[in-house]
Amino acid sequence: MADIRTKWGRHRLPLLIPLLILLSMGAAAAGADSPHLTMGNPSNATPKTRDRDNYLMEKPYFALSYNNRKGTPNWVSWRLTAADLGRAPRYSFYPDQTLPDGFTRILPADYTGSGFDRGHMCPHEDRSATTEMSEATFVMSNIIPQAKNVNEKAWAQLEKYCRDLVKYQKKTLYIICGPFGAGGQDATGMKRKTIGRRHTVEVPAVCWKVIMVLDGGGDDDIARVNGRTRLIAVIMPNDETVGEDWTRYRNHSVKDVENLTGYKFFDKVPATIVDPLKQKPDAAPIRGH
Repeated sequence: MADIRTKWGRHRLPLLIPLLILLSMGAAAAGADSPHLTMGNPSNATPKTRDRDNYLMEKPYFALSYNNRKGTPNWVSWRLTAADLGRAPRYSFYPDQTLPDGFTRILPADYTGSGFDRGHMCPHEDRSATTEMSEATFVMSNIIPQAKNVNEKAWAQLEKYCRDLVKYQKKTLYIICGPFGAGGQDATGMKRKTIGRRHTVEVPAVCWKVIMVLDGGGDDDIARVNGRTRLIAVIMPNDETVGEDWTRYRNHSVKDVENLTGYKFFDKVPATIVDPLKQKPDAAPIRGH
């Protein structure tokens, strides 16, 4: 029996080594090639299953850090270009079956009757060029509990403004957003820290977003960031006080959001260029305001 095991082991090893090399090369290439992490990985998330509350998921149409304890993303990051926009229909929400075994897969029903919307981080309309792209955004790992007024008013207006920059001004955007804190206001006005029928989902106290606005597009977007590059940052309370006007919440700098969350944004850009940009709230004129 010992001779048979030894012989089998000798034949198996040459087959396993190329396979392991290919798998490791594939994983490295995935990290290197993701356009949604071009400007950085804000929390240094990793695809290691032991990092359950900072678990990196590189999906085709966005990247995210998943927090298993909270049942939400820590952040979601994506690049937005004109090629991403179209008229694909909405889809139904569904649990993320790509989460590793042992992770909590939040169900759409965990939000049912909660008084909170299933709030997209990467919105459906930012991925509306094809049905496949649109469907990808309805995965529950891209969703947080948002107050109805946030999701349907100011947050939605900011999302539309971003698409208008891309569609009408030919901009390329790098967008990162997420939840912070615990305790949001449901549709009845009640403060709640968690929701969930079968699984517990943490309700954030605020929703934040940071946006880098680049002219056009090219092969090296990092190299095109300069001292005039526009950065937009917002922090919105997750409650029913929020109205339609998203610009009320842009009196924050990217540095403010870093201080709030502990994350570091756009750190693939040289610090000498991006750090001064992070200090200033956006003050660019906005049509209609």
